[in-house]
Amino acid sequence: MIHDIQIRSGVIGGTLLSTALNIGMNDLLFTAIMSVIGAVVSFFVSYILRKLFSDSKASKKKSKNA
Repeated sequence: MIHDIQIRSGVIGGTLLSTALNIGMNDLLFTAIMSVIGAVVSFFVSYILRKLFSDSKASKKKSKNA
């Protein structure tokens, strides 16, 4: 059982270390820029959808009251 845990931790540690050494600064910068763009687009899409649906609900309530 202990031997199995040592093998697993060695494989996981080796995989993470070899991956970390192969990631360049350009990759990190690209990932950061893409995440910012994705967050901004997501914010604006949710904002626009919220405005569209809240306006349609308000107009439906006004038509029911009239």
